[in-house]
Amino acid sequence: GEHLRICPQGYTCCTSEMEENFANKSRSEFEAMMKETGRSVQVTLTAQHRNFDSYFQDLLNKSEKALYDAFPSTYGELYTQNMKVFKDLYSELRRYYRGSNINLEEALNEFWTRLLERLFKLMNPQYHITDEYLDCMVKHAEQHKPFGEVPRDLKVKATRAFIAARSYAQGFLVGSDVVRKVSQVPLSHECTRAIMKLMYCPHCRGMSSVKPCNNYCLNVVKGCLANQADLNTEWKYLMDSLMVVADRIDGTYNVDTVIGTIHVRIAEAISNLQENKDSITAKVFQGCGNPKISTKGSSVEDKKRRGKAALEAKSSAQALEMLVLDAKGNLTALKTYWITLPSSLCSKKVMASSAADDKCWNGMTKGSYLPEVMGDGLANQINNPEVEVDITKPDMTIRQQIMQLKIMTNRLGNANIGNDVDFQDTSDDMSGSGSGDSCPDDVCGKRLSKSPSTRQPETHAIPKQSGHGISGASSRSLPSASVLLLSVAFIAAQHLWR
Repeated sequence: GEHLRICPQGYTCCTSEMEENFANKSRSEFEAMMKETGRSVQVTLTAQHRNFDSYFQDLLNKSEKALYDAFPSTYGELYTQNMKVFKDLYSELRRYYRGSNINLEEALNEFWTRLLERLFKLMNPQYHITDEYLDCMVKHAEQHKPFGEVPRDLKVKATRAFIAARSYAQGFLVGSDVVRKVSQVPLSHECTRAIMKLMYCPHCRGMSSVKPCNNYCLNVVKGCLANQADLNTEWKYLMDSLMVVADRIDGTYNVDTVIGTIHVRIAEAISNLQENKDSITAKVFQGCGNPKISTKGSSVEDKKRRGKAALEAKSSAQALEMLVLDAKGNLTALKTYWITLPSSLCSKKVMASSAADDKCWNGMTKGSYLPEVMGDGLANQINNPEVEVDITKPDMTIRQQIMQLKIMTNRLGNANIGNDVDFQDTSDDMSGSGSGDSCPDDVCGKRLSKSPSTRQPETHAIPKQSGHGISGASSRSLPSASVLLLSVAFIAAQHLWR
């Protein structure tokens, strides 16, 4: 066996060619194990996304349909001549949820402005009302509150619900994408040798039925997956953050109540306008002057339509509660995925022997394995007896995914307190950068503003997922300048590592 380059030298059943073939076989098998294990996590996360996405879209669809079904018979021309205003609102809400770079508060303000302008003209057909006059009327509207408190109340509640919903849905996709990319990271040359020695060197010694010692297997796999284990901290924070936002979705920002009743609130607002039409018109005339009498007559308004829309919102609260419970169960189970991966692979895939077995393959012969098991992560591999790991050269793909986890966790932290951080659908690949310390729950919120943000949100890039059309990003609690500095430092470090 003097020709052997990986297995222990001595009497052997293997030629050099066999040893090389075994090395290639072990590498492909181990990489396949990683992808298979990762796929099960991806399936879980994408299923959670699909379930919530379907539920949320259904809420919006039902609300829009209820509006279209009830408004024509109740409001007549008030509705039919303004149908596009309502259609545009629901279109904007869907675009926001799917990830378009829309300021949701501005979109809602625009809806109420357009609706007021149209309804004011329809309810005062005897007057010739110019665009300039409408501009004046809109400026006075904030004082008169023609729609009552509905616009303000709906804006606060809907904004928080939509921010939470789209961040929640995006979090599952980002988690799945991270697993997919990390599962594709190839083994290093040193790992290929160590895996070959673990899995196939017993064959060369005529011990094909002898299982590897469990602790020996753990040291090999922990050395080979040291970079992957470094995902653990940010991964746990993402899982925790998703669970916190799940509670918000089914609690404070209840999407079932808010999204499912948008049509009811619009009907309430229109009723407020109709009931107070005369006083509101008088106040507008007082502030903007009397418009000219129209020569077209006053038969436009359908005076028969004065009833309130008979609308109701069918609650799906129980379905939402079940969705959240199922999601939290899965997220809890996945929290320790990266640090339990070595033991999972050793016990289920490599089929290592029990820890107390003294008749297992220890890398040299059949016997017990004496070295201690290394800790998790790159820094703990400095004295790994089985794999030579350069702890000064982290894997760049995995470092990028750690950054993506930080970005998404911070976005969820913002969503938890009703703050928005816009994201753009920029590419099929991860391309954002972010920064800041990780925080699993309300800690993020306590460091940020305590009221929902009305300023133009920060924008970061997040990946597009085929078939879902949702993309997102987030920043941590650090300002954008810090994000830029970290990105520059990250690129510089990458060159140094190379």
